[in-house]
Amino acid sequence: MTKTRRTESGMPYFHFGSGEPLLLIHGLGEFKEGWVHQFELSDEFELIIPDLRGHGEYAKTEGISIQSFASDLIGLLKELSLDSAHILGFSMGGAVAQEMYRQAPDKCRSLLLINTFHYFPKKLAKMFLKSRESKIESLTVEPRYEEAAKLSLYSWKEENIRDFSNFYQPNRDAFLASMNACLHVNNLSLLPNVQIPTLIIGGQYDSVLPVSLQLWMHKLMPDSEFIIMRNTGHMPKYEAKDRFNRLIRNFLRKQKASTRRKRFNASA
Repeated sequence: MTKTRRTESGMPYFHFGSGEPLLLIHGLGEFKEGWVHQFELSDEFELIIPDLRGHGEYAKTEGISIQSFASDLIGLLKELSLDSAHILGFSMGGAVAQEMYRQAPDKCRSLLLINTFHYFPKKLAKMFLKSRESKIESLTVEPRYEEAAKLSLYSWKEENIRDFSNFYQPNRDAFLASMNACLHVNNLSLLPNVQIPTLIIGGQYDSVLPVSLQLWMHKLMPDSEFIIMRNTGHMPKYEAKDRFNRLIRNFLRKQKASTRRKRFNASA
């Protein structure tokens, strides 16, 4: 297993691989080990994989917000002396990725926004919060993680449920604070002004964050790439890990090729 490192402020993270840097940001209730099926990307990319506040080994829960998550990660890139990185965010992590772009666009080479969201209308936010509060025990109590898994997964194969249960172990208080933070995200005016390559992925049968949300994001970002992963729910990194990893590789390889062409044309 990859060794955990810590920033000066105490944030735990993995850092391994070689190539262009790729920051992987986990979702609500998850932690860095949940990217285990993406560790293979280290043969082509320098992976930076942190625990967000209140998640995994990062016990700090003060000041939980999408803004603080993002500023923590910008600080991590600075501490690693990385001028910029490709930023991949899953679910809540996708909102954090967008906030990183808001705070420090120069630190973001590209955005990969996976099964995520950019805005919850007030009525939808209230309905979402009410529905989740009624299910909070099944979402945050260990003996009932299987119920949370079945909400998130399209394929209820034993290995998928096992992966979910192994890497979804929320701190109840941090979970509630983080979920509340998600409902205050409003990037309606940010997305049309994003000036870097962006890939948006949605799951065909995502019942947590329906694919219509990602389609909405794509319409706000006319130059973005939008892919619907067929026969997946909210967790394509488990349910269709090989297909998911290929999509990530292909998108990032295109960005690398584009950068090379621009350098060549500039020097010609």
